[in-house]
Amino acid sequence: MSFIESYEKFNDKEKQMFSNVCNQLLFNNFLSKDKKDTKDAYYFVLNYKRMFDEYFEVMGWEVILSTENGAIQLYNRSNKNMLRLKKNESIILIILRILYQEKVTSYTDSGNTVSVKVDEIHQKYESLEYKKKIYKTDLVQIIRMFKRFNLIEPQGDVTRGSCDVIIYPTILLAVNNYNIEVLYELLQSYDGGISDEEAN
Repeated sequence: MSFIESYEKFNDKEKQMFSNVCNQLLFNNFLSKDKKDTKDAYYFVLNYKRMFDEYFEVMGWEVILSTENGAIQLYNRSNKNMLRLKKNESIILIILRILYQEKVTSYTDSGNTVSVKVDEIHQKYESLEYKKKIYKTDLVQIIRMFKRFNLIEPQGDVTRGSCDVIIYPTILLAVNNYNIEVLYELLQSYDGGISDEEAN
């Protein structure tokens, strides 16, 4: 059955849901079944994965589904329309990935999510002993940016170091499954050797 035939079988509510989820994927790139406001969208894509594949394939996009982690990513195969991260943004993204990996094995009743403090993220950055430090205001801005992409969710006032930040398993798609040692090596390569323009 073609995409058009499948789409025509939808009722009005399903057609609206399909439109909403497509726009959500284009704007946020990631969906997590563990996140309340993307859970329904995640399962909708899961149920109609073939239709989403056919729809986005025309535009050069690929819908990556990880049922093991309950995560979905919309990925452009031509590397177009990709967000180019500044150096500090790339570093924080990798730190979030490391913190997720280090903590997820000790979490038994929270699904695939983990929780860290804003201070933990800042302390991990400081422990790398980069020549250039990161200001708390910059860290807060970066955290808010990654929230938009459904990678994390601050639980309160993100300007406070004691604020909890939920890290979703979508982080595993944002930063591919490198082992911890490789991630730390990648972080060390950023110290003075990579400009903002080279960071991806």
